[in-house]
Formats: sequence, structure tokens, C-alpha cells
Amino acid sequence: MSDQTKKPNKLNIELPEEVAEGIYSNLAIISHSNSEFVIDFVRVMPNMPKAKVKSRVVLTPQHAKKLLSALVDNLKKFESQFGSIAETDHPGMPPMNFNTPKAQA
Repeated sequence: MSDQTKKPNKLNIELPEEVAEGIYSNLAIISHSNSEFVIDFVRVMPNMPKAKVKSRVVLTPQHAKKLLSALVDNLKKFESQFGSIAETDHPGMPPMNFNTPKAQA
């Protein structure tokens, strides 16, 4: 076997400082077309009439499905370590349907 077949492929990922700080989001709006999923991460603040999209991620359908699988796996691991995550309604939170336009290709 050659050296290339023995070693797993390694990906060098750079994390810039401003991205490493992260962005807080308490609402995600997901839309899709036949070729992509768009996830807008929004920060909704109490007593503020406007909310801003803080980040947008565009994924292929295949990557969206892999993300879903990874989230399910990580939620299971989290709950096995820290206990069940309660799904509660938060009073004062806006409805999840903001009448956003449907995504089109």
C-alpha cells in the first residue's frame, strides 16, 4: 500500500477569531427549494419590534440531512449526560411563522 492509502485524509480547518466568538440566536427560520436549504439564525429580543438575521447558512439537501443526523446524535449524547431537555413554550416569544417568503430556485 502506498502512503496515501494508509493515512486518512486530513482537513485543515481555520477558525477566524471573529467567527470563533459565535453569534447568539434564539430563532431559526428554515426554508428550502429543490436544490438547497437556507437556515436564517435570528436574535429576537424582548420589547424590540424588529429582529435581525444574524447569520445565514445555505446547504445542499444532502448536507441538510447530514446536519439533522448529527444534531439528533449530539442531542442524544447531551441528554444522556445532562438529562432530558424540556420543550416548553416561552411566553412573549413571537410565533414561529413570520410569513417569510417561500424559497425559490
